[in-house]
Amino acid sequence: MPYALHRATLALHTPLGTPLAGDTLFGQLCWALREAAGEAELTRRLDGYTQGQPWLVVSDGLPAGYLPRPTLPQHFAAPAADPAQRKAARKKRWIPVDGTGAAFAALLASAVDDAVAYGSAPRQTVQAHNTLDRLTGSTGEGVFAPYTVAQTFHAAGQRIDVYLVLDTERVGADEAGCLLAAIGSTGFGRDAGVGLGKFTLVSLAAADFAVPAGANACWTLAPCAPQGLGFSGSQSYWRVLTRFGRHGNALALAGKPFKTPVLLAASGAVLTPISDFALRPFVGQGLGGAGQLSKAEPATVQQGYAPVATIALEAAP
Repeated sequence: MPYALHRATLALHTPLGTPLAGDTLFGQLCWALREAAGEAELTRRLDGYTQGQPWLVVSDGLPAGYLPRPTLPQHFAAPAADPAQRKAARKKRWIPVDGTGAAFAALLASAVDDAVAYGSAPRQTVQAHNTLDRLTGSTGEGVFAPYTVAQTFHAAGQRIDVYLVLDTERVGADEAGCLLAAIGSTGFGRDAGVGLGKFTLVSLAAADFAVPAGANACWTLAPCAPQGLGFSGSQSYWRVLTRFGRHGNALALAGKPFKTPVLLAASGAVLTPISDFALRPFVGQGLGGAGQLSKAEPATVQQGYAPVATIALEAAP
Protein backbone atom coordinates (compact mmCIF):
# COMPACT_ATOMS: atom_id res chain seq x y z
CA MET A 1 0.00 0.00 0.00
CA PRO A 2 1.28 3.55 -0.71
CA TYR A 3 2.18 5.20 2.57
CA ALA A 4 3.20 8.84 2.92
CA LEU A 5 4.56 10.75 5.91
CA HIS A 6 3.00 14.12 6.80
CA ARG A 7 3.67 16.60 9.58
CA ALA A 8 0.78 18.39 11.25
CA THR A 9 1.60 21.44 13.37
CA LEU A 10 -0.86 22.29 16.12
CA ALA A 11 -1.22 25.39 18.29
CA LEU A 12 -2.32 24.60 21.86
CA HIS A 13 -4.83 26.94 23.48
CA THR A 14 -5.71 25.27 26.80
CA PRO A 15 -3.99 22.92 29.26
CA LEU A 16 -3.84 19.18 28.56
CA GLY A 17 -5.47 16.66 30.85
CA THR A 18 -4.08 13.72 28.85
CA PRO A 19 -0.60 13.55 27.28
CA LEU A 20 -0.58 13.76 23.48
CA ALA A 21 0.43 10.12 23.04
CA GLY A 22 0.24 8.67 19.53
CA ASP A 23 -1.93 5.68 20.38
CA THR A 24 -4.38 7.82 22.37
CA LEU A 25 -4.58 10.38 19.56
CA PHE A 26 -5.17 7.59 17.03
CA GLY A 27 -8.11 6.34 19.09
CA GLN A 28 -9.68 9.78 19.19
CA LEU A 29 -9.15 10.19 15.44
CA CYS A 30 -11.05 6.94 14.93
CA TRP A 31 -13.93 8.34 17.01
CA ALA A 32 -13.81 11.57 14.99
CA LEU A 33 -14.07 9.59 11.75
CA ARG A 34 -16.99 7.59 13.15
CA GLU A 35 -18.81 10.79 14.09
CA ALA A 36 -18.14 12.35 10.68
CA ALA A 37 -18.70 9.40 8.34
CA GLY A 38 -20.43 6.68 10.33
CA GLU A 39 -19.48 3.37 11.90
CA ALA A 40 -19.51 1.48 8.59
CA GLU A 41 -16.83 3.79 7.18
CA LEU A 42 -14.64 3.37 10.25
CA THR A 43 -15.00 -0.40 9.95
CA ARG A 44 -13.90 -0.18 6.30
CA ARG A 45 -10.83 1.87 7.20
CA LEU A 46 -9.86 -0.61 9.92
CA ASP A 47 -9.99 -3.57 7.52
CA GLY A 48 -6.59 -5.24 7.73
CA TYR A 49 -5.49 -3.12 10.69
CA THR A 50 -4.26 -6.09 12.73
CA GLN A 51 -2.69 -7.68 9.63
CA GLY A 52 -0.07 -4.98 9.10
CA GLN A 53 -2.22 -2.68 6.94
CA PRO A 54 -3.06 0.42 9.00
CA TRP A 55 -5.00 3.25 7.37
CA LEU A 56 -3.29 5.78 9.65
CA VAL A 57 -0.32 5.78 12.05
CA VAL A 58 0.06 8.68 14.49
CA SER A 59 3.08 9.94 16.42
CA ASP A 60 3.13 11.55 19.83
CA GLY A 61 2.66 15.29 20.04
CA LEU A 62 6.23 16.66 19.98
CA PRO A 63 7.65 20.17 20.47
CA ALA A 64 7.75 21.71 16.99
CA GLY A 65 11.02 20.96 15.24
CA TYR A 66 12.11 18.16 17.60
CA LEU A 67 11.93 14.38 17.98
CA PRO A 68 12.20 12.26 21.16
CA ARG A 69 15.78 11.37 22.06
CA PRO A 70 16.61 7.74 21.22
CA THR A 71 16.36 5.42 24.22
CA LEU A 72 19.91 4.17 24.75
CA PRO A 73 22.03 3.06 27.73
CA GLN A 74 24.23 5.76 29.25
CA HIS A 75 27.44 4.15 28.00
CA PHE A 76 26.56 5.19 24.43
CA ALA A 77 26.97 8.86 25.36
CA ALA A 78 30.20 10.66 26.18
CA PRO A 79 30.94 10.00 29.88
CA ALA A 80 30.57 12.86 32.36
CA ALA A 81 32.54 12.78 35.60
CA ASP A 82 30.42 15.41 37.34
CA PRO A 83 27.11 14.01 38.71
CA ALA A 84 25.44 17.36 37.99
CA GLN A 85 26.41 17.04 34.32
CA ARG A 86 24.99 13.51 34.19
CA LYS A 87 21.73 14.75 35.71
CA ALA A 88 21.55 17.62 33.20
CA ALA A 89 22.25 15.20 30.34
CA ARG A 90 19.30 13.02 31.35
CA LYS A 91 17.00 16.04 30.97
CA LYS A 92 18.10 16.56 27.35
CA ARG A 93 15.35 14.45 25.82
CA TRP A 94 14.77 16.14 22.43
CA ILE A 95 16.70 15.93 19.15
CA PRO A 96 16.37 18.65 16.46
CA VAL A 97 14.52 17.20 13.49
CA ASP A 98 16.91 18.84 11.03
CA GLY A 99 19.74 16.78 12.53
CA THR A 100 18.29 13.34 11.77
CA GLY A 101 20.88 12.75 9.05
CA ALA A 102 23.81 13.29 11.41
CA ALA A 103 26.31 10.67 12.48
CA PHE A 104 25.53 8.79 15.70
CA ALA A 105 27.73 10.80 18.10
CA ALA A 106 26.67 14.14 16.62
CA LEU A 107 23.01 13.14 16.86
CA LEU A 108 23.24 12.38 20.57
CA ALA A 109 25.30 15.52 21.22
CA SER A 110 22.57 17.68 19.68
CA ALA A 111 20.00 16.77 22.38
CA VAL A 112 18.34 19.66 24.24
CA ASP A 113 16.09 19.99 27.28
CA ASP A 114 12.45 21.08 27.59
CA ALA A 115 13.29 24.76 28.03
CA VAL A 116 15.04 24.85 24.65
CA ALA A 117 12.65 22.58 22.75
CA TYR A 118 9.46 24.24 23.94
CA GLY A 119 10.85 27.74 24.42
CA SER A 120 9.20 27.68 27.83
CA ALA A 121 9.15 24.35 29.65
CA PRO A 122 5.65 22.90 30.28
CA ARG A 123 4.41 23.12 33.87
CA GLN A 124 2.69 20.31 35.72
CA THR A 125 0.00 21.31 38.20
CA VAL A 126 -3.14 19.88 39.79
CA GLN A 127 -6.74 21.08 39.65
CA ALA A 128 -9.07 20.52 42.59
CA HIS A 129 -12.43 18.88 41.82
CA ASN A 130 -15.38 17.85 43.92
CA THR A 131 -18.72 16.12 43.56
CA LEU A 132 -21.72 17.40 45.47
CA ASP A 133 -24.07 15.10 47.29
CA ARG A 134 -27.47 16.31 46.06
CA LEU A 135 -29.10 15.29 49.34
CA THR A 136 -26.84 17.41 51.50
CA GLY A 137 -25.69 20.02 48.96
CA SER A 138 -22.06 19.53 50.02
CA THR A 139 -19.08 17.26 49.61
CA GLY A 140 -18.44 14.40 51.96
CA GLU A 141 -16.65 11.07 52.08
CA GLY A 142 -16.20 8.27 49.55
CA VAL A 143 -17.38 9.23 46.06
CA PHE A 144 -18.18 12.74 47.33
CA ALA A 145 -14.68 13.42 48.70
CA PRO A 146 -12.74 16.27 47.00
CA TYR A 147 -9.92 15.12 44.72
CA THR A 148 -7.28 16.54 42.39
CA VAL A 149 -6.33 15.74 38.79
CA ALA A 150 -3.12 16.56 36.93
CA GLN A 151 -2.92 19.15 34.15
CA THR A 152 -0.07 20.20 31.87
CA PHE A 153 0.25 23.88 31.01
CA HIS A 154 2.13 25.06 27.91
CA ALA A 155 2.88 28.56 26.71
CA ALA A 156 -0.04 30.21 24.90
CA GLY A 157 -0.10 29.05 21.28
CA GLN A 158 2.61 26.44 21.88
CA ARG A 159 3.46 24.73 18.59
CA ILE A 160 3.29 20.93 18.60
CA ASP A 161 4.22 18.59 15.73
CA VAL A 162 2.31 15.36 15.08
CA TYR A 163 3.61 13.03 12.37
CA LEU A 164 1.03 11.06 10.41
CA VAL A 165 1.69 8.08 8.14
CA LEU A 166 -1.24 7.97 5.73
CA ASP A 167 -2.37 5.11 3.53
CA THR A 168 -3.07 7.45 0.63
CA GLU A 169 -5.61 5.03 -0.89
CA ARG A 170 -7.80 5.23 2.21
CA VAL A 171 -7.19 8.69 3.69
CA GLY A 172 -5.96 11.95 2.20
CA ALA A 173 -4.12 14.80 3.89
CA ASP A 174 -7.16 17.08 3.70
CA GLU A 175 -9.38 14.58 5.49
CA ALA A 176 -6.72 13.89 8.13
CA GLY A 177 -6.48 17.63 8.73
CA CYS A 178 -10.24 17.92 9.13
CA LEU A 179 -10.27 15.09 11.68
CA LEU A 180 -7.48 16.74 13.68
CA ALA A 181 -9.27 20.09 13.55
CA ALA A 182 -12.48 18.45 14.78
CA ILE A 183 -10.64 17.04 17.82
CA GLY A 184 -9.03 20.40 18.51
CA SER A 185 -12.37 22.21 18.50
CA THR A 186 -14.01 19.81 20.96
CA GLY A 187 -10.92 19.01 23.04
CA PHE A 188 -8.47 16.14 23.34
CA GLY A 189 -8.43 13.63 26.16
CA ARG A 190 -9.65 13.88 29.72
CA ASP A 191 -11.82 16.80 30.80
CA ALA A 192 -12.30 18.06 27.25
CA GLY A 193 -15.87 18.89 28.28
CA VAL A 194 -14.61 21.48 30.78
CA GLY A 195 -12.18 23.13 28.39
CA LEU A 196 -8.99 21.07 28.34
CA GLY A 197 -7.15 19.84 25.23
CA LYS A 198 -8.21 22.59 22.79
CA PHE A 199 -5.97 23.31 19.80
CA THR A 200 -6.05 24.52 16.20
CA LEU A 201 -4.39 23.02 13.15
CA VAL A 202 -1.74 25.45 11.88
CA SER A 203 -0.43 23.42 8.93
CA LEU A 204 -0.30 19.94 7.42
CA ALA A 205 2.26 19.07 4.77
CA ALA A 206 4.30 16.19 3.38
CA ALA A 207 7.47 15.51 5.35
CA ASP A 208 10.50 13.25 5.42
CA PHE A 209 13.49 12.58 7.65
CA ALA A 210 17.11 12.67 6.52
CA VAL A 211 18.68 9.20 6.43
CA PRO A 212 22.19 9.03 7.94
CA ALA A 213 24.98 7.16 6.22
CA GLY A 214 25.05 3.56 7.46
CA ALA A 215 21.49 3.64 8.79
CA ASN A 216 20.76 0.31 10.44
CA ALA A 217 17.95 0.82 12.98
CA CYS A 218 14.51 2.36 13.43
CA TRP A 219 13.83 5.14 15.93
CA THR A 220 10.19 5.31 17.01
CA LEU A 221 8.02 8.40 17.49
CA ALA A 222 5.15 6.78 19.40
CA PRO A 223 4.55 3.78 21.67
CA CYS A 224 4.57 0.57 19.61
CA ALA A 225 4.39 -3.22 19.82
CA PRO A 226 7.53 -4.65 18.14
CA GLN A 227 7.16 -8.15 19.60
CA GLY A 228 7.76 -10.97 17.14
CA LEU A 229 8.64 -8.69 14.22
CA GLY A 230 12.25 -9.77 13.73
CA PHE A 231 14.14 -7.22 15.83
CA SER A 232 17.35 -8.12 17.63
CA GLY A 233 16.92 -8.35 21.37
CA SER A 234 20.59 -7.59 22.04
CA GLN A 235 20.85 -4.65 19.64
CA SER A 236 17.50 -2.97 20.38
CA TYR A 237 16.75 -0.61 23.26
CA TRP A 238 13.45 0.55 24.71
CA ARG A 239 11.55 1.41 27.87
CA VAL A 240 8.58 -0.81 28.72
CA LEU A 241 5.25 0.98 28.88
CA THR A 242 2.08 -0.62 30.26
CA ARG A 243 -0.95 1.02 28.70
CA PHE A 244 -4.07 0.80 30.88
CA GLY A 245 -6.48 1.94 28.21
CA ARG A 246 -10.08 2.98 28.54
CA HIS A 247 -12.78 3.79 26.03
CA GLY A 248 -13.70 7.31 24.97
CA ASN A 249 -16.82 8.90 23.57
CA ALA A 250 -20.07 7.00 24.24
CA LEU A 251 -18.27 3.85 25.44
CA ALA A 252 -16.65 5.82 28.27
CA LEU A 253 -20.09 5.76 29.91
CA ALA A 254 -20.63 2.05 29.30
CA GLY A 255 -20.64 -0.49 32.08
CA LYS A 256 -17.16 -1.73 31.09
CA PRO A 257 -15.11 1.31 30.00
CA PHE A 258 -11.68 -0.25 30.65
CA LYS A 259 -9.65 -2.16 28.10
CA THR A 260 -7.25 -5.05 28.57
CA PRO A 261 -3.78 -3.70 29.54
CA VAL A 262 -1.09 -4.01 26.86
CA LEU A 263 2.72 -3.88 26.98
CA LEU A 264 4.36 -1.45 24.56
CA ALA A 265 7.81 -0.09 23.82
CA ALA A 266 7.72 3.60 24.77
CA SER A 267 8.44 6.38 22.27
CA GLY A 268 12.10 6.76 21.34
CA ALA A 269 12.76 3.01 21.10
CA VAL A 270 15.71 1.98 18.93
CA LEU A 271 14.90 -1.25 17.06
CA THR A 272 17.54 -3.09 15.03
CA PRO A 273 16.33 -5.82 12.64
CA ILE A 274 18.01 -9.21 12.76
CA SER A 275 18.09 -9.39 8.94
CA ASP A 276 19.01 -6.64 6.48
CA PHE A 277 17.78 -3.16 7.33
CA ALA A 278 15.18 -1.62 5.01
CA LEU A 279 13.69 1.87 5.06
CA ARG A 280 10.07 1.88 6.21
CA PRO A 281 7.62 4.61 7.26
CA PHE A 282 6.43 2.79 10.39
CA VAL A 283 7.02 -0.28 12.54
CA GLY A 284 4.88 -2.32 14.90
CA GLN A 285 1.54 -4.05 14.68
CA GLY A 286 -2.14 -3.46 15.25
CA LEU A 287 -3.47 -5.00 18.45
CA GLY A 288 -6.93 -6.20 19.40
CA GLY A 289 -10.04 -7.11 17.47
CA ALA A 290 -12.21 -10.20 18.12
CA GLY A 291 -12.79 -9.17 21.73
CA GLN A 292 -9.13 -9.25 22.72
CA LEU A 293 -9.05 -5.72 24.13
CA SER A 294 -12.62 -4.94 25.08
CA LYS A 295 -15.76 -6.70 26.25
CA ALA A 296 -17.88 -3.62 25.60
CA GLU A 297 -16.83 -3.36 21.93
CA PRO A 298 -15.20 -6.54 20.56
CA ALA A 299 -13.94 -4.76 17.42
CA THR A 300 -11.75 -2.40 19.49
CA VAL A 301 -8.15 -2.10 18.28
CA GLN A 302 -5.06 -0.46 19.77
CA GLN A 303 -2.38 1.36 17.80
CA GLY A 304 0.77 -0.70 18.19
CA TYR A 305 2.35 1.04 15.19
CA ALA A 306 4.70 4.04 15.30
CA PRO A 307 6.13 6.38 12.66
CA VAL A 308 9.92 6.09 12.55
CA ALA A 309 13.07 7.97 11.71
CA THR A 310 16.33 6.10 11.07
CA ILE A 311 19.56 6.00 13.04
CA ALA A 312 23.08 4.73 12.34
CA LEU A 313 23.54 2.84 15.60
CA GLU A 314 27.17 2.20 16.47
CA ALA A 315 28.51 -0.66 18.55
CA ALA A 316 28.44 -0.03 22.28
CA PRO A 317 31.80 1.23 23.57
